[in-house]
Amino acid sequence: MIGLRRGLVKGARIAALGVYVPERVLTNDELSRTLDTSDEWIASRTGIRERRIARADQASSDLAVEAARRALAAGGLAAHDIDLVIVATITPDMFFPATASIVADKIGATRAGAFDLEAGCTGFIYGLAAATAFVSAGIYHNILVIGAEVLSRSLDWEDRRTCVLFGDGAGAVVVTASDNGGIFSFDLGNDGSGAEHLSLPAGGSRLPATHETVDRHEHFMHMLGSEVYKFATRVIVESCEKVLADAEVTVADVDLFVPHQANIRIIEAAAKRLGFKSDQVFHNLDHYGNTSCASIPLCLAEAVAGGRLKKGDTLLMAGFGAGLTWGSCLTEWDL
Repeated sequence: MIGLRRGLVKGARIAALGVYVPERVLTNDELSRTLDTSDEWIASRTGIRERRIARADQASSDLAVEAARRALAAGGLAAHDIDLVIVATITPDMFFPATASIVADKIGATRAGAFDLEAGCTGFIYGLAAATAFVSAGIYHNILVIGAEVLSRSLDWEDRRTCVLFGDGAGAVVVTASDNGGIFSFDLGNDGSGAEHLSLPAGGSRLPATHETVDRHEHFMHMLGSEVYKFATRVIVESCEKVLADAEVTVADVDLFVPHQANIRIIEAAAKRLGFKSDQVFHNLDHYGNTSCASIPLCLAEAVAGGRLKKGDTLLMAGFGAGLTWGSCLTEWDL
């Protein structure tokens, strides 16, 4: 633990963590049976070797419910202790009602408000920022922030540029009030001029579902990978440098850096530019792929289980995604 300057965010900490991934594992070798690709091609370009795929009867709310229940159990909390449920997702069960409303009902959080947050793959960081603001202002005491995705339903499984990258999963944390604080600084950003580089074009009010939009595969994810790579490697560095400077912390003071799990080349390039050593950086996309809003909490759970993240450690998290959005958060791990 180091002496962080506590003038930016006061009175909030992460008090519990729970995750859930579907049982079905889809390997690169399996994908190579139907696509012009191979395990070597995918792994060398992305760092991904396998990903989890939800059952046909599982939607994002089902994964979120399991992660939420595990977080509550880990924190010794009951559902009625939760004041607000925030679900960060780009694959909601439906346009409305909010997936968060469904989750709150299923876990029995009858006292809680609920809303969805859509900020691309940066959604979990945005959700943490929103929860921290509510708690620090004294409006709520315990908030569930959940990142949950069933991305396998939004992929064109004939397009190897996208379908090899993504997987399904969910992670939840409880953000609660704290006398000493634990979350120290945030940086959130957006550049809408790059919206076309990563999108799911049809199904909304601009392009409602028609035979034509279905025939053009516009209800699947579209991504211009080269532009996303250039954007991500730039904004991760700038955003992390800002939160570190705001808290008067150096890279050497950070015990663990957990970036969004999109591509190993992006992670390595950003870590190198920031000056992190390899043992300061955590990634698990080799066995989960890109799970969008779930990727950071899945990393946190695995880092804790493996002894890479311990109580008192200084943790830096960073995300980027559709929007184009970005965000980072610096915290002292308190579990």
